[in-house]
Amino acid sequence: MATPFTNNPILILLLIAFLSFNQTLASQRSCTTSLVLGLRHAWSSIRSPTSSANSKKIPSQVLDLMEPLREVRDGYLISLNLGTPPQVIQVYMDTGSDLTWVPCGNLSFSCMDCDDYRNTKLNPTFSPSASSSSLRDLCGSPFCKDIHSSDNALDPCTMAGCSLTTLIRGTCPRPCPSFAYTYGAGGVVVGTLGRDTLRVHGFSSGNPSNVTSEIPSFCFGCIGSTFREPIGIVGFGRGTLSLPSQLGFLQKGFSHCFLAFKYVNNPNISSPLVIGDVAISSKENMQFTPMLKSPVYPNYYYIGMEAITIGNNSITQVPLSLREFDSQGNGGMLIDSGTTYTHLPEPFYSDVLSVLQSVITYPRAKEMEMKTSFDLCYKVPYTTNASSDELFPSITFHFLNNVSLGLPQGNHFYAMGPPINSTVVKCLLFQTMDDGDYGPAGVFGSFQQQNVEVVYDLEKERIGFQTMDCASAAASQGLHKR
Repeated sequence: MATPFTNNPILILLLIAFLSFNQTLASQRSCTTSLVLGLRHAWSSIRSPTSSANSKKIPSQVLDLMEPLREVRDGYLISLNLGTPPQVIQVYMDTGSDLTWVPCGNLSFSCMDCDDYRNTKLNPTFSPSASSSSLRDLCGSPFCKDIHSSDNALDPCTMAGCSLTTLIRGTCPRPCPSFAYTYGAGGVVVGTLGRDTLRVHGFSSGNPSNVTSEIPSFCFGCIGSTFREPIGIVGFGRGTLSLPSQLGFLQKGFSHCFLAFKYVNNPNISSPLVIGDVAISSKENMQFTPMLKSPVYPNYYYIGMEAITIGNNSITQVPLSLREFDSQGNGGMLIDSGTTYTHLPEPFYSDVLSVLQSVITYPRAKEMEMKTSFDLCYKVPYTTNASSDELFPSITFHFLNNVSLGLPQGNHFYAMGPPINSTVVKCLLFQTMDDGDYGPAGVFGSFQQQNVEVVYDLEKERIGFQTMDCASAAASQGLHKR
């Protein structure tokens, strides 16, 4: 999934703007509500969750909630229940953007250059006409101003054709104009801002029964056409339209623990996603690295990398750009759940490859390197009683504040297919940054975050890491059906 570091300021996919909370409520909210969701893998298909006849409707100010959040090929999905009656739509979780959008229209939604999904059962589209609580957002809304990246609150209503009198009085009743939003990897979405009732299913802490939290007037992007973006997105950045912001959690935080890929297509287990006080409490023993503040992209999460250790070989020539910004605001390492693989800048990326080649003695799989976008693939022995992951050297990321994260086995080299004649081909799932000196210097992708608890402590502006068996964490949160 693309990350929003293009020079187009049009905000990305409209986020789950919980508009009963409104934009101002983010700063007013003081309750200790927490939200617990589930992230689920589903490699090539999306299964819509079914509602329970025994579920209870509860206010949005309840304690912990849980929701299946699954993955489709390139990311982790949250289930949204939008409208009256509710329509189930699933969207990517993306810490590299602010907005949430869903595909709208029955037969009218179109996605250009989405051939990879032609043989996949795509996500259902949202139909505003089928919802009795659906509304268009107005041009005077602060969300409308934000989506159009305007410094002047009158601009959206001027675009909508409001008269000068209604502009001055702030009474123009016209809807927010259509918008376009571009992603860093070239994706584009076009649509309008809408509001509707959002229902989040899960469990409250202390109450094992199924519950529903209802949020009226939720603000989101209703998208009619896209380029390379077949599935919607929910943004977890720090901007006005982000989910943490709209829920009033910008002074709190959230955490996730992504399941290993071996759980792909397993409908019985979800990755834990926690939002609120519970996410950042009792983390005294966790390693935290400070968030870096990008002068150009202040809404996204940057950290500073100091070194990478491969086995017993330490790479010390880490460029300064991975831990600081230049005068134009470029640099830093973006941590992004919406980017699958970790990206490193040149020539540092090539240095990493060179060290790995010097310590790995297995034959290269050149044909696989030519077929894929990966630069280092090996043919390694495979046996049923031993993991071939242990045949590769360990890789440890070192971040500012003396934080070291040893990547769990399976987070760097991954099998490209089933074993043949007791041999399996595994490739390094790192890639080079291809944006030159523009934007972040590197990206910490979601694949390398598997079996790692990642805590976004927004109050103290720091990010914590701790290796963990995320399947066990899911079971402890009630997200594993046995």
